[in-house]
Amino acid sequence: MMNQALSLPDPRRWKALVLLCIANFMVIMDTSIIGVALPVIKESLGYTQANLQWVFNAYVIFFGGLLLLGGRLSDLFGQRRMFMWGFSILTLASLLAGLAWNEESLNIGRALQGFGSALIAPSALTIVMMLFSGNPKELGKALGFWGASAAAGGSAGVFLGGVITQWLSWEWTFLINVPIGIVAILVAPKILSKGVRRKGSIDVIGSISVTASLVLVVYGIVTAEHNGWSAPTTVWTLVSGAVLFVLFLIIQAVKKEPLIPLFRIFKTPNLAAGNIALIMLSAAWIPLWFFLNLYLQQVLKFSAFAGGLGLLPMTILIAICMIFVSGKLIAKIGVKANVVIGLIALGGSLLLFATNTPVDGNFATHVLPASLLGALGMSLAYIPATMSAMSGAKPEEAGLASGLANTSYQIGSAISLAIMVAIAASRTASQAGTDQLIALNEGFQQAFLWSGIIAIIGAILVILFIRSPKPGK
Repeated sequence: MMNQALSLPDPRRWKALVLLCIANFMVIMDTSIIGVALPVIKESLGYTQANLQWVFNAYVIFFGGLLLLGGRLSDLFGQRRMFMWGFSILTLASLLAGLAWNEESLNIGRALQGFGSALIAPSALTIVMMLFSGNPKELGKALGFWGASAAAGGSAGVFLGGVITQWLSWEWTFLINVPIGIVAILVAPKILSKGVRRKGSIDVIGSISVTASLVLVVYGIVTAEHNGWSAPTTVWTLVSGAVLFVLFLIIQAVKKEPLIPLFRIFKTPNLAAGNIALIMLSAAWIPLWFFLNLYLQQVLKFSAFAGGLGLLPMTILIAICMIFVSGKLIAKIGVKANVVIGLIALGGSLLLFATNTPVDGNFATHVLPASLLGALGMSLAYIPATMSAMSGAKPEEAGLASGLANTSYQIGSAISLAIMVAIAASRTASQAGTDQLIALNEGFQQAFLWSGIIAIIGAILVILFIRSPKPGK
């Protein structure tokens, strides 16, 4: 029945894709739009320097930690329903964050934004796959738009954050979601089909354990630089996170209807390798734009607006490559080659930033070439890595597979960014007696270096573990 439905193209599919890409853009943008607003938020709401990182991490952790639950709910209750519920939660949470009166209310708003996004992302990707799976050429083009919307959301968020913070106020970095969310809720029933509903149960304990595990691990990493890696609070936080993750795996192994059917879904060729590729890709890409923004503003003394503008060439290149180039290259040289080349290019970009970002640098020489190389690498690797992470999944597990792919990306970004921030801070602190700007810049360069190493390791893992399809298949 489902195969028959999928064989008939939905006449509203391209209009639906526009809405779905806007949703994807918003979900990813919300991870980056607050970056340049953080100093203003700190002064306005009285955050300490140590606690300020939770404006970013509260969103990313709950987004990444609840994506698997979002994918499961999408499979059980229908993709459109979860898409609309997600937008309802995201819209109300954005209103709370925009009206926040202290750090606790903003942190709660950001966490709820993450929960709403965790419902939106897997349901939206599943709808894309269902709308276009009957035509490989259309699917490649649709995934190109989808990938471009995600990458553009990450980069454009920094630019828009600079514009909004400088010309309006930090509150509008959150309130901008409210009118868009209302429009999405009103339009969705008109252009999205209800989707497919299936019978089953919800693994609440598994979802709580994996989310709590992620919260504890990231919290342990981001506070280790202040408390010390050998401090009891750091050790026990990290150990507790690891224990909860092991508990999560045990629950998945013994539960009749787990959040992740480990032994079944990971038998799918390339699914595990595709998720590893997404983890390594995000672990390299997110620190790139995060520390590049800091380099532009704190070292080269760009304004918030100018810093965001400096990232615009990356966004444009990513959009062009993902929409017009990536699909053709995948058809010509295959998924595996694209991921490998993309990760190597991204790694090369980060190594350039690690060795060629002086305190008296200029944009044209020290930023633009390396940033474009990184954008090219991201645009080549993202879509084929996502395809690998989704390929071969059964129709009834499409939401699960998309949730898993998004989870891998977000977990990779959250943990890697926490580690890179700790590495940068440690390097800067070790330069006692050195000029403060030079010490700060050396910390950024160390973060670039280790992020580049992650990208190169990712390319090696893809070479080893992603299988290329045999000719004729």
